[in-house]
Amino acid sequence: MTDTLISLLSIFIGLISANIFGAFKKKYSFGLTGNTISGIFGSILFIKIFGRLGFGPKAIMASGDTNLLLFSINLLVSILGGILGLILAHAFKSKMGSNPKK
Repeated sequence: MTDTLISLLSIFIGLISANIFGAFKKKYSFGLTGNTISGIFGSILFIKIFGRLGFGPKAIMASGDTNLLLFSINLLVSILGGILGLILAHAFKSKMGSNPKK
């Protein structure tokens, strides 16, 4: 695998996890398009933040072969990022939708 393929798989896993979470928890769902966008941005955000701990795409391929332990951690962080991206989008929507008392 290449670094680019690992990055694309991570983003795709975040996208899928956000859509699955939105399907099970209707309260957090924004429809297919909204869930997809939230999953992509949440996954990218979490991989960029936590990838510095040593399980980013370059670290996974550092030895020339795929480090499966680091790759599985990367996928788990992508799943969490997709789900938390959807939850954060719901929180922002709730805050923006509430009318302050005058």
